[in-house]
Amino acid sequence: MIYAVKDMFYSLQGEGARAGRPAVFILFSGCNLWNGLERDRDDAICKFCDTQFVGVDGQGGGEFVSAPALAQAAAKLWPGGGRPYVVCTGGEPLLQMDPPLIEALHKAGFEIAVETNGTIKAPAGIDWLCVSPKAGAPLKQNEGDELKLVFPQQGIDPATLEHLRFDHFFVQPMAGATLAFSTRKAIDHCLAHPVWRLSLQTKKFLGLR
Repeated sequence: MIYAVKDMFYSLQGEGARAGRPAVFILFSGCNLWNGLERDRDDAICKFCDTQFVGVDGQGGGEFVSAPALAQAAAKLWPGGGRPYVVCTGGEPLLQMDPPLIEALHKAGFEIAVETNGTIKAPAGIDWLCVSPKAGAPLKQNEGDELKLVFPQQGIDPATLEHLRFDHFFVQPMAGATLAFSTRKAIDHCLAHPVWRLSLQTKKFLGLR
């Protein structure tokens, strides 16, 4: 497989249960819920995405002709020390994440995290799996480490997700023009339903990638 990567960079995890942890981020091109073109946003299943994932022209991006080549490029970004940690995101990373890439990243020493919309069953070998359900998209990955629901989302009642096999349940305020309203709603939901915790996109107000 040729792996199409929009961006690859070193930063801090900005949200969820592992916020603040240094990581190499591999942002894969492509998604199965929106093609990434603004002209088609209104017709997409996921209309609120705030990530650029079209093409391979970002920082550290490109087409990698093999799993070892991509793993080696990621390893060069790790500064040394600690346990190397890679976050595979997108777009939808499970369109490209396959056993050879998981094996290559492990051989390079990485603990592997994946952030997915949950519409594709995850392959074995992922060390930390974060699922972010989207309204109108059938959820096929019903277990993992972390469920992170962008909130509020018309068409998804958080209570319908609480039976799923995840160790952590987060609501994360929807970004954009309604952020203040969404944040208040998310806080109120966590206070009323303590199984849920609040996740904030700290990378945005810290000025991180």
